[in-house]
Amino acid sequence: MPMSRREFLSAVSVTALGLSATACSSDDGGGGGKGGTVRFGYIADYNGASLLAVAEQRGLWKKHGVAVSYKPFVNGPIQIQALGSGDLDYGYIGPGAMWLPASGRARIVAVNTLTFADRVIAKPGITSLAGLRGKRVGVPEGTSGEMILNLALGEADMTMDDIQKVAMDPPTVVSAFSAGRIDGAGINYPLIDTIKKKVPDLVEVASTEKTGGNFPTAFVAGQKADRARDLKVVRVLQEANDWRAAHPEEAVAAAAKLLKVPVATVRSDASHVRALTTADLVAKTKDGTVAGWLDAMSDFFVKTGQLKKSPGADSFYAGDVYTEAAG
Repeated sequence: MPMSRREFLSAVSVTALGLSATACSSDDGGGGGKGGTVRFGYIADYNGASLLAVAEQRGLWKKHGVAVSYKPFVNGPIQIQALGSGDLDYGYIGPGAMWLPASGRARIVAVNTLTFADRVIAKPGITSLAGLRGKRVGVPEGTSGEMILNLALGEADMTMDDIQKVAMDPPTVVSAFSAGRIDGAGINYPLIDTIKKKVPDLVEVASTEKTGGNFPTAFVAGQKADRARDLKVVRVLQEANDWRAAHPEEAVAAAAKLLKVPVATVRSDASHVRALTTADLVAKTKDGTVAGWLDAMSDFFVKTGQLKKSPGADSFYAGDVYTEAAG
């Protein structure tokens, strides 16, 4: 039996796009939306929300002279669309949406974490990816769910043509898998934890933990740069990042408060995340490590057809802004 709307919203904190949680300073500097407020999008999970939760709780926006409002989204591609239409100033994306800034539709202003939360899951009785051949597999297109599905299919010498791909947004994947309307899915934690409440014996047939490689998450801005504003925003993210690294349990609690979900739920989600300090990210930006992560992602998306060619990371990662902000 599918979960009710109330149960689902409570479990994953995916609110209607018209709602927002707001953290504003008394300073209208920083540009952006109405009254100079910077409009910041996020996904309702630890990766997407923890730095914003810390920044709000610690008063970092006010400290750096930025007025801000938060707005939740169900995935990264929708935020990229909002950036392009001028309805959003900054947002958060996971690794599966990295092809969008690489295609010139946004700029990465800060790397957030490395994540290993993505899985291909199957209904009980299917024990390998080959068991999904000819089966209905739900996937949010353009996201990390599609990314892990493509990776897994390649490792199994299969393609999308070998399955019945069903494009769904993340909430629909949760309800469809839970109700048995699909046989498998490309999806991520913490949504998998929600699915397990209905299908505890689901099978994880592929995982980014086992594929190798690094899968960065990031904060993005629109194509038109506002360097002064970018520097302010990135400094907030960097300070929040270092506080999160030094206080992991408190950061989990802050994210849980913002998302209105149990601390244990967020703690489980955070277990699939590798956090890095700002100093480490600055060093990795300067020595080309971050560019290597992004180039590897772009090369992958060329293989999947989501990119026509692999651009240089410096064309869409504002590494100079990140290093200057830390200086």
